[in-house]
Amino acid sequence: MDITTARKQGRTVNREDLESLANDLRRQVSRPSDGIFGPESLSWRIHRESALFLAAGRAALLQLAHPWVAAAINQHSSVISKPIQRFHNTFRVVFTMIFGSADQAIRAAQSLHELHSRIRGSLPEAVAGYAAQSVYQANEIGALRWVFATLIESAVVAFESVVATLSEEEREAYYAETRMLANLFGIPGNALPQDWRSFKDYVAGMVESKELGVNDWARVMGQRILAGAGSWIRVPRWYRALTAQWLAPRFVAEFGLPFGEPEAESARRAQRLLPRVYRNLPSALRFVGPYHEACARLAQRPSGFLVQRSNRFWIGEAMLPFRENNSLRQ
Repeated sequence: MDITTARKQGRTVNREDLESLANDLRRQVSRPSDGIFGPESLSWRIHRESALFLAAGRAALLQLAHPWVAAAINQHSSVISKPIQRFHNTFRVVFTMIFGSADQAIRAAQSLHELHSRIRGSLPEAVAGYAAQSVYQANEIGALRWVFATLIESAVVAFESVVATLSEEEREAYYAETRMLANLFGIPGNALPQDWRSFKDYVAGMVESKELGVNDWARVMGQRILAGAGSWIRVPRWYRALTAQWLAPRFVAEFGLPFGEPEAESARRAQRLLPRVYRNLPSALRFVGPYHEACARLAQRPSGFLVQRSNRFWIGEAMLPFRENNSLRQ
């Protein structure tokens, strides 16, 4: 069975599916103000680290390597000319689900599902294993699973490169937690790999498969992301080199990324120096604004100016959404 035929048989997540998953999560949460995970979780410990931004480019390119994601951004997103906004949109969703209250996390999930329900179309040309004019839907489980996987695996890559190596037990515990995050994306538990090793096998299989492939538009978009187009950020050479090093050789070639010996040496130098500098940063810089906001919420005190400035960098807003009838934006 080719991919186009298989995708026609793929299951999409409807609102009832999402509400059922959300209700299950509500029953598991003992302190709604702590959120879905809470301050003692590995999810808080890992995702509070600003070092995770190191792998944001990697995650974004892996998402663009999925023809459905690339087509959806091309045909439906308002940020084509400003790729950096996609970072804000992605971090706004993920940080709200992780660091927001349980109510904020579930409302973020509902808003994301509603946004995705409007995103559908057809591929303008054949890409990888997909035929031209094959239909895509953003709420299809296979596509959602891949986006989720890029975020989770890239987070571990960055964390272990700069902060600390996780034990096998910690990786398993973290993955068990992130299966709840996947539920907020609308992905049911039976559609997910059951443990960390199976998850890594799934990612490796996707990387080698015709489920992924880069067309001309995705290539241009990926290069714009790594150039910091649409923002004041000028992405340093070492960041681009590190991103390429963390990608499978297939995608380095398909995205047209330079990665000769100068880039390899730049990446090696970054991986030597970054941990030394990063681990000595003050917590105000090392930990992301949404984490500090969550700590302030649990301490029943307002978030200060520095937290709000940090939030603007990470999510493009002063506070996590769904506090006072605000919402996620495309």
